[in-house]
Amino acid sequence: MEVNITKQLVQSILLPRKKDAHKGDFGHALLVAGSEGMMGSAVLASKACLRSGVGLLTTHVPKCGVAILQTSIPEAIVSKDLNEAYCSEITNSEKYTSIAIGPGISTNEITQNAFYDLLQKYKSRFIIDADALNCLSLHPEWLKFIPANSLLTPHPKEFERLVGKWNSNKEKMHKLKHLCNEYSIYVLLKSSNTTVCSPNGDLYINTTGNPGLAKGGSGDVLTGMLLAFFSQGYSTQDAALLAVFLHGLAADLAVVEKTEYGLLASDLIEFIPNAFKEIR
Repeated sequence: MEVNITKQLVQSILLPRKKDAHKGDFGHALLVAGSEGMMGSAVLASKACLRSGVGLLTTHVPKCGVAILQTSIPEAIVSKDLNEAYCSEITNSEKYTSIAIGPGISTNEITQNAFYDLLQKYKSRFIIDADALNCLSLHPEWLKFIPANSLLTPHPKEFERLVGKWNSNKEKMHKLKHLCNEYSIYVLLKSSNTTVCSPNGDLYINTTGNPGLAKGGSGDVLTGMLLAFFSQGYSTQDAALLAVFLHGLAADLAVVEKTEYGLLASDLIEFIPNAFKEIR
């Protein structure tokens, strides 16, 4: 089955908030992000998560990122790693509603070990992005440890590192469906027509977005949004459809003012509330 992700579909998924709601109703997310020189990824993903409705957010960063996070995002709780430059451990993972790992973490060996340890300990679905995907491509045998209904969010090059080269779009889609089916996971394959694939091979094609998104940091924003919807209790499929549509819609709204040339990932975050307004 192949379905377009439309405004009407997303409107049917997004849940209203009760008047007596409190932060505990919307989850406590953990974002594992950043390394020396790459703390911008942690900042962008954290801000996007908070703009997308999460109740509480803890961002786990190396020591070098603590001041950056606490200064730029006062709404986030900061968890400090023991290592100065890289994430080397992820403790108490079971206490969080949902987890995303990858933006800017590097593929340093100690970070690879921390990711492997998370795969062994955390048995609920979570989001695997960016450098965490690159760690997987270095250790494809780790794929079998990914919990069912988790979500991988590769761009084409990251996907190629995971599954190998393809000679046609048909072959690429076959590899996509096979990966999802073999490991009972979802994959959000980023492109000009970003596609969400389910474990049973259903494809959902996004209809929002523009070339302004072809810029560093856009994927970090999407990861933060996905984490927020995971934490609010949406299914993996619904979270992916909501996040990818709203992410693209925020870009479509932003380029009216910023243009496709001048759009920054940080601009996307500021237009997330406008995107929510469009579908409410």
